[in-house]
Amino acid sequence: MNIYDFSVKTRDGKEVSLKDYEGKVLLIVNTATGCGFTPQYKGLQELYVKYKEQGFEILDFPCNQFLNQAPGTDDEIHTFCTGRFGITFPQFAKIDVNGKNEDPLYTYLKSKKHGFCNSRIKWNFTKFLVARDGTVLERFAPTDTPEKIESVLAKYI
Repeated sequence: MNIYDFSVKTRDGKEVSLKDYEGKVLLIVNTATGCGFTPQYKGLQELYVKYKEQGFEILDFPCNQFLNQAPGTDDEIHTFCTGRFGITFPQFAKIDVNGKNEDPLYTYLKSKKHGFCNSRIKWNFTKFLVARDGTVLERFAPTDTPEKIESVLAKYI
């Protein structure tokens, strides 16, 4: 099993296979619009613009599990992110990243790269870097800003 065996839901509820992203370097992020880390959207967009033409994609999964910091519908979240931060990378339907309803993608990601103390996602803006072949390379904490992780990312582009 690898990352390309998973499907996720788009903002409008359609299933999309991660196989569509095969051959690209991925940064998979659980996000929230009302979080202290929300300004990271700006840095994420800058990374996306800088590396997109070289086969880089950011996959954004809003998550409302941490103090309800991603309120609203998927469309409302998207409108906020495009209007405030100008994001152009793919934004998917809201998901759970921990617990009984966690998305299978996150179960897989956490099994490959544990966090500091365990596999649980600690907070919004946890990031997973995935190689072109689907290997989960790195897990970054919410406090690891896009600017801070760029040097690691650049090695795999």
